[in-house]
Amino acid sequence: MTTYHFIGIKGTGMSALAQILHDSGEKVQGSDIDSRIFTQMALEEKNIPILSFSKDNIQSDYTIIAGNAFSEEHVEIKQAKELGCKFYWYHEFLGEWLKQYTSIAVTGAHGKTTTTGLLSHVLESAYPISYLIGDGTGRGHVDSKYFAFEACEYRRHFLSYEPDYAIMTNIDFDHPDYFTSLDDVVDAFQSMSDRVKKGIVACGDDEQLQGIHTKVPIIYYGFNESNDFQAKNVTETEQGTEFDVYVRSTFYEHFFIPTFGNHTILNSLAVIAICHYEGIPVKFMKELSSFKGVKRRFTEKTIGSQVIVDDYAHHPKEIAVTIESARKKYPNKEVVAIFQPHTFTRTKTFLQEFADSLNQADKVYLCDIFGSAREKSGQLTIEDLQNLIPESDILDLEHTNVLQEYKDSVLIFMGAGDIQKFQKSYEETLA
Repeated sequence: MTTYHFIGIKGTGMSALAQILHDSGEKVQGSDIDSRIFTQMALEEKNIPILSFSKDNIQSDYTIIAGNAFSEEHVEIKQAKELGCKFYWYHEFLGEWLKQYTSIAVTGAHGKTTTTGLLSHVLESAYPISYLIGDGTGRGHVDSKYFAFEACEYRRHFLSYEPDYAIMTNIDFDHPDYFTSLDDVVDAFQSMSDRVKKGIVACGDDEQLQGIHTKVPIIYYGFNESNDFQAKNVTETEQGTEFDVYVRSTFYEHFFIPTFGNHTILNSLAVIAICHYEGIPVKFMKELSSFKGVKRRFTEKTIGSQVIVDDYAHHPKEIAVTIESARKKYPNKEVVAIFQPHTFTRTKTFLQEFADSLNQADKVYLCDIFGSAREKSGQLTIEDLQNLIPESDILDLEHTNVLQEYKDSVLIFMGAGDIQKFQKSYEETLA
């Protein structure tokens, strides 16, 4: 029996996959940087060893799974190759693993993680399942009927998968360090659709998804009349959102979700459509009402009169819907956006779009641009974005107490880097 060693085990997908293998009875360990990352708590709870990077971690009889952020020059990857270990990149291994199950890939530029979480929550109420969510959550079950997983389009990694079904939430231009244009992204999704074996559930309100040609049946969902699954009669309450679902213009069922914003209705519709297609009873779909959310997606806490929100939003459209959700849930509160751009290429590509989205908040604070494993620096500075947002300020990590003046407000900390350190610093000023 081999040991599975994960290089970069704290990565969101890697952490989730490690948990799945552990739950399935495999021996699992991994290595990563020493900095504490939110994904490691679940690994620690399952007593999965987390080591510091070292070539001494690698043994010849190990099966190595390497995170996609690392290069062939990484010390552990070089050692694994020299010792002749069985070696997979993350997306390669996942592509092999999911063949054991009825697999449902969830993909799209936005909404992947939440929709995968929703789908897993509903399916798990009905069957033993396995799932891999891009917030670092993973679960395996030896008797799994379904495997729900998040499939990322970056570098066309999702072309390593041949799922039974795919949910496609939307197509948008992102990852400008890899994709050259919106057409390039569309081409990637077209290639992905060709690899799906049984059926596709896609948002029919998305213009780009309407143009996808498929070899398998495609079901469309959305608000428009032309969709197979349509949401109508939307009502927002203090507790969440209610809506009716019509299937091909015939009333199907009434649903409640404990969230706000049209994007949350669309995510729910996707899950309802795939469950209906698979013949899963409505009573399980109704479990949408008990979904507690995924990590770093409008994760909120109340401290005094302030609501503090942690959100992964790092694209202009994600920022816009996050601010929209805050306005709908807290219509009488001021919305303060604290944003840390993620990668220089994305910030440069969408500079004006970022400004337009952030300007929907009542007040904006900006944090220095967060580089990534792919790029450490760029010509752009945070001041370039600040210049496009009237009366915005740069937030200094040592002086986050300035946020205390926004009494009875919603403070949204947004970004895909280490924006949590600013939130943690601020919360410490309230202690």
